[in-house]
Amino acid sequence: MKLYSLSILYKGSTRSNLLKAAYDLSSFSFFQRSSVQEFMTFTSALIVERSSQGSRASVKEQEYLCHVYVRNDNLSAVVIADTEYPQRVAFTLLDKVLEEFSRQVDSIDWPSGSPEKINYKALDIHLSKYQNPREADAMTKVQAELDETKIILHNTMESLLERGEKLDDLVAKSEHLGNQSKAFYKTARKQNSCCEIM
Repeated sequence: MKLYSLSILYKGSTRSNLLKAAYDLSSFSFFQRSSVQEFMTFTSALIVERSSQGSRASVKEQEYLCHVYVRNDNLSAVVIADTEYPQRVAFTLLDKVLEEFSRQVDSIDWPSGSPEKINYKALDIHLSKYQNPREADAMTKVQAELDETKIILHNTMESLLERGEKLDDLVAKSEHLGNQSKAFYKTARKQNSCCEIM
């Protein structure tokens, strides 16, 4: 999973205006980087120009996904990522960046601002932090931990079966379960096996 660029733009009536951008082009050769950066800037501007106010979209371009969010006030952000990067995390990043940017940079500067004149330094930090969606996004981190827990539980059940023990045998031999609990287990097991056949 990889993020390549993160841009903040203003959607004007005829064209978009680049306000700030950050790039991670380390996966490209040194001689390709300037061309790739120009192409990503062009693509980000074009996507903002063609998107309507108050919209979110993901646009596929070759092996890349361009996620765009154009707010109702025309402040916009685009993140270009590979196709494996989680869409929800990309839009979380766009929301966060636009909210932060609008608090730090006066809206009077949006239509005519330029990357050199706009004083907003956090874009590179966000691009770097969100390279690992699990670390950057709390929901993704929790989901990853839940997935690991499922895998651990699944492996534990498999390891019991590998030793030749069956759950039915363990229940029958258990000294911790009373006769009523054992009968309940057998009844539940029969009802579940009847439903599995259907």
